[in-house]
Amino acid sequence: MRDRRFHRNHLKSLHAIAIANLAECASGLSLVPGLPQNGQAILTHFEIDYLKKARGTLEAEASCSPPASHETVDLEIESIVKNKSGETVAKARARWRVGAKRK
Repeated sequence: MRDRRFHRNHLKSLHAIAIANLAECASGLSLVPGLPQNGQAILTHFEIDYLKKARGTLEAEASCSPPASHETVDLEIESIVKNKSGETVAKARARWRVGAKRK
């Protein structure tokens, strides 16, 4: 995420919710493309720890192994948000409910 003026708060650091959106997006992108064709996922819980002020370009990473079965399960995925220097500025935990699409 590029550091843009409209992403900043009154402290001139990146806004907490912009960082949370980045972390949530990373968790979903690590999960959704690996779901079976008739699978779906919905976010049921999200929490984040802000570890330092975020300035400059940020990157978020997350990884997971989507379930092979169509049984409904809850997966917890951790996202790490780092600044351009590689320092961790936030850690998030997203819980996704994964299962088969309902007809």
